[in-house]
Amino acid sequence: MMKTKFDELLEFPCRFPFKVVGYTDPKLVDNIMLVLQQHAPGEYSPKTKDSGKGTYQSVTIDVTVTSKEHVETLYQALSEIDGVRMVM
Repeated sequence: MMKTKFDELLEFPCRFPFKVVGYTDPKLVDNIMLVLQQHAPGEYSPKTKDSGKGTYQSVTIDVTVTSKEHVETLYQALSEIDGVRMVM
């Protein structure tokens, strides 16, 4: 279980930016969208950026979250996607 202070820092529901960094893969954005639709269904406009050498890709998405637990669940689920190196 995560020991975060999102409940002290945020007023829910709110928009929360997630940045997912993974190995460059044509399926990375699709895999992220699948996880988001499971945990926070909605319309998303992911912004992608490739690293200088093209090894990694970052995907930034604003998600409407409803609780501290919701944020933690999304962090956990996004970090479990194959090829993801970190979630910020």
